[in-house]
Amino acid sequence: MLADKTAAPAQVVANARANLRWAFILVTSLFFMWGLSYGLLDVLNKHFQETLHVTKAQSGLLQAAYFGAYFLVALPAGYFMDKRGYKAGILVGLCLYAVGALLFVPAASANSFALFLLALFVIACGLGCLETAANPYATVLGDAKGAERRLNLSQSFNGLGQFIGPMIGGTLFFSATQSAGGGDQNMVKMTYVAIAVLVLGIALLFSRTRLPDIREDEPLPHGVVAQGLWQHAHFVGGVVTQFFYVAAQVGVGAFFINYATEHWDDVSNQSASYLLSIAMICFMIGRFFSTWLMGRVKPATLLACYSLINILLCGVVMMSIDGVSVVALIAVFFFMSIMFPTIFALGVKNMGKHTKRASSFMIMAIVGGAIMPYFMGAIADHYSTAISYVLPLLCFIVVLFYGIHQRRH
Repeated sequence: MLADKTAAPAQVVANARANLRWAFILVTSLFFMWGLSYGLLDVLNKHFQETLHVTKAQSGLLQAAYFGAYFLVALPAGYFMDKRGYKAGILVGLCLYAVGALLFVPAASANSFALFLLALFVIACGLGCLETAANPYATVLGDAKGAERRLNLSQSFNGLGQFIGPMIGGTLFFSATQSAGGGDQNMVKMTYVAIAVLVLGIALLFSRTRLPDIREDEPLPHGVVAQGLWQHAHFVGGVVTQFFYVAAQVGVGAFFINYATEHWDDVSNQSASYLLSIAMICFMIGRFFSTWLMGRVKPATLLACYSLINILLCGVVMMSIDGVSVVALIAVFFFMSIMFPTIFALGVKNMGKHTKRASSFMIMAIVGGAIMPYFMGAIADHYSTAISYVLPLLCFIVVLFYGIHQRRH
């Protein structure tokens, strides 16, 4: 009987750990799905320039619609999840993702840039819900000391999705563009229908799974004083820094294909898409490697070092050295890899009951990605694509200062 009494608590602990592990796996799958969506976005940017004959500045409206939706949906998503819980928010996000993907069918049939913008806006509304839920969820599914590493691990699979996206887009979209007839948008339509089916399958899996609650009302760590949301300097700095970082990341990717075709002889749009996939491999490897490295180097220190390296690399990109500058641009992706999850985790750490609202504002900061491509496109149209990379360089300077500040505190 004594053995039974001691075995039961052990079994409860084992079940709880297994439940946390399964929840972490499911949530990590969401990171892959929005990485896939984002990976396709940069290919669509160049594809629509070719098939719909829009300018670089106009093609930047794709990112404006996509990341503008994050800004609009983040706070409502946070309030909704306060009332209904994170599982409900995830399910709503997945359903919006699927609806937006299916809207590519009428958009492709009409060959309408405006309808494509609407479809991407709806997709991004869904992704905004998912990111508002999944990012803080990943940080609390375990020991608080490992929050940055845990979020970076989940975000590594986001990098996997961003690698696969350009491979799919480059293979299917540009091969259709080169073929005769009116099938330019047919492969785009088929791709997004397949994504809608996959997303609905994931939604079904989530609906049948019991997810543990996030414990945001637990006591704060020893020595941490409870404050109002905007009294936390690390949070306010995190929101500002996230705005500039996402602006840099989106801008770097949005005109990668343009830059590669302009600064590497005989590189076609399709080949440049494959180079973008190589850049995304670097992004993914950077996240896995840096997650390991964070066990030995403080996250804030790593953030400061990586941002300094990217400032130098952007300088090389602006120098327009054929081949060399393209390699430098690919390297930028490796050193961007940890920035979003690290800034996010540092910004919402020790926020207690404010975690949901803090997460909402961190996701709202993604609107930086909506603004940057238009201005980079305008600079590229009037001067050159290489000169437009001065804007990401300036953004990485902001990230550098935040990393240094957090390292000191």
